[in-house]
Amino acid sequence: MGNASALVFSGIAPHPPIMVPEVGRDAIGEVRRSISAMQELTKRVVANKAATVILISPHAPLEPYAFVAYQDQELHADFANFRAPKVQFTAPLDQELLNAIAERGSEEEYPVVGISNTNLDHGSAVPLYFLLRYGWRGQVVALGYSFLSNEDHVRFGSCIGRAIRDVGRPAALIASGDLSHRLKPDAPAGFNPTAYIFDDEIVDALRTNNPERIVQMNQNLRDLAGECGYRSMLIAVGATRELPLSCEVLNYEAPFGVGYMVAQLTSKEPSKEGTATADSRIDDGAAAEGENLPALARAAVEQFVRERTSLNALGTDSELLRARAACFVSLKTLDGELRGCIGTIEPAQETLAAEVIANAISAATRDPRFSPVAPDELGNLRYSVDVLSATEPTQMEDLDPSVYGVIVEDEAGMHRGLLLPALEGIDTAERQVEIAARKAGIPPGTPIRLQRFSVSRYSEGPAR
Repeated sequence: MGNASALVFSGIAPHPPIMVPEVGRDAIGEVRRSISAMQELTKRVVANKAATVILISPHAPLEPYAFVAYQDQELHADFANFRAPKVQFTAPLDQELLNAIAERGSEEEYPVVGISNTNLDHGSAVPLYFLLRYGWRGQVVALGYSFLSNEDHVRFGSCIGRAIRDVGRPAALIASGDLSHRLKPDAPAGFNPTAYIFDDEIVDALRTNNPERIVQMNQNLRDLAGECGYRSMLIAVGATRELPLSCEVLNYEAPFGVGYMVAQLTSKEPSKEGTATADSRIDDGAAAEGENLPALARAAVEQFVRERTSLNALGTDSELLRARAACFVSLKTLDGELRGCIGTIEPAQETLAAEVIANAISAATRDPRFSPVAPDELGNLRYSVDVLSATEPTQMEDLDPSVYGVIVEDEAGMHRGLLLPALEGIDTAERQVEIAARKAGIPPGTPIRLQRFSVSRYSEGPAR
């Protein structure tokens, strides 16, 4: 048994099945930054050499006065309940660590009840899906919490921390949980205009490297938010109380009225500057500014179609809009049919604001697949803007069509084709490259060069 803690990483992860590309399909564009942040979180788990991951889920079967543990030797998960039955995976149980957790829990009168012959719930399955997808391999302990008090959950977390130290094998702990479910009028749990305060408190507690604020939170905020995951976070706080904190919010977003946060609490291996993808490294101020991009595209199109004049891109106070960046602007009907899409691979304008305006007008009037948008169509359109990161050379094995877009060009650089990420029906890198090459007019078998890029996607909500 080691004296120093073997808890090498701890973090928080969301668990909406819609993040899984095979489940979410077209809708995963709305959670692109969460997916990229999960990739970064996995990189950190791998960098810390975690041999076991402990998952704390709010959706495991509940016991009033005990904590639940999945105890099959091979833990199985699938997404059959979410219309993706072919997505199945397994991970071996870390029986030694589970036994140690049960023993430490028993010392504090917290029984651990085992369940078997049961697939992992989606609160465990979604984070585990991304850990496996992005390269982590190891054993798993999957736990659910109870109806006991908040302080009991913190104390049980301390039991987990001591059990990890007892076993001495490097382990990571992931608290699975979504934040408020009531952030928009069409949110799944209804709308509460003050629900956002819960999310703001959680995010700010981590940004200030003070997760104890989560334990001390006003419990009325939880009731207003309709959250699922608070007690998972309490367990994580308890497990890490004796460790140096290095809290970091990798991403927060709420595209469907539910708050999704990916965050780090502790990490023995310091994070390397710039290792995150562009999506996961967008700070929340830029993300908030980005939500205005579809409105800017709409204003540009509506003014041009009605008045045949271009919107003025000058005078913005937004740091994001003053930056230079390439982007694509897409127009869809309220029924979801594409009505135009034009973009740039490299910035052609002096600012992103000007880039959005120019590409929005082009998408509405110059997409060769469609006739120009007419004034009577303007009320029937929705807008989205994809802001592209800088491109980087890549190889086929490093592509992931759910996360990265691709640029394919012939060796002479005469023909070049681009494909955005997260397109329906494109689920392999080979298929993504094939279509991009065909768009460029590059014959099969021609030597090619590949570049990849990530995308920050901003979309309007449903029809106004």
